[in-house]
Amino acid sequence: MSELLDAIGTLAGSDALYTSAFQLTVLLVFAASGEWVAEKAGTLNISIEGMLLAGAFGSVVGHEWTGSAIVGLVVAAWAGVSVASIQANLSHRLTANQFVVGLALNVLVLGLAAFFANSFDIGPATAAVVRIPVLQDLPLVGTALFARPWPAYLVYPLVPALWWLVYRTRWGLEARSVGEDPQAADVSGIDVNERRRQAIYVTGLTCGIGGAFLVLAQVGSFQTSIVNGRGFVALAAVIFGGWTLRGTILGCGIFGFLEALAFAIPANGYSVDPVILSSTRYVVALLAVLIFATRVRQPRALAQPFVRGLT
Repeated sequence: MSELLDAIGTLAGSDALYTSAFQLTVLLVFAASGEWVAEKAGTLNISIEGMLLAGAFGSVVGHEWTGSAIVGLVVAAWAGVSVASIQANLSHRLTANQFVVGLALNVLVLGLAAFFANSFDIGPATAAVVRIPVLQDLPLVGTALFARPWPAYLVYPLVPALWWLVYRTRWGLEARSVGEDPQAADVSGIDVNERRRQAIYVTGLTCGIGGAFLVLAQVGSFQTSIVNGRGFVALAAVIFGGWTLRGTILGCGIFGFLEALAFAIPANGYSVDPVILSSTRYVVALLAVLIFATRVRQPRALAQPFVRGLT
């Protein structure tokens, strides 16, 4: 028992654990917050994984071309929106099955990224670290929150901006209405599928930025396995949060901390089966989906294609 308490104390006092948890949480927040917007409009994107990977690859290409992390971020955002536009138009213009489209896009982006990454010599890509005086000296969390590469700080205005977009604008009201009762929204003169496409574009934008963060502020280089299933974890975070923004952010924090813990345990000299450590976040995500998907109220028209006149 004393060894367990010592281990908990060591991990709880580890600055590296909090830094890693913040890094992993930020990535999930970029992906999940955009997906939250899309799901409030009634669309479910399985292609988050592809959007993140496209953003990651776009950021390293933009950085390679110009040497600028800002350009890398812009190219990453464009890449994420490009994948989102395919998802949006196939699902909500041509009425293709959105699950099939999402899975196909994930495979397509992975294949294209692997092909181009092996065809061209792509070097490392990093963004400058920005340190906030005084706040960076806070114990435990100072370095994790206030001494990070500058793309990490984009998450701070992103969350309130998305909340304002959904709950304080006419567009947000219309997007929520098409997620709840698309037929009534259509009668009111709202273009249901257009609002859904636009909501997916928001997801592509945030995922593209998230992919750039992953490369420029976390890993520093590109590998095709860089996303590693985190897009699906972001989906689970939205469900875990009961389709509320604050709940989604909480879910991202929990999943990010669990993944960071899986890295911190062996790093601090404790021996645990690596298979158990690596699978923990997926097990928790699965349990979250099983428990919360039936106990919280989702948008009533979520994942239901809109056909005018069909009740």
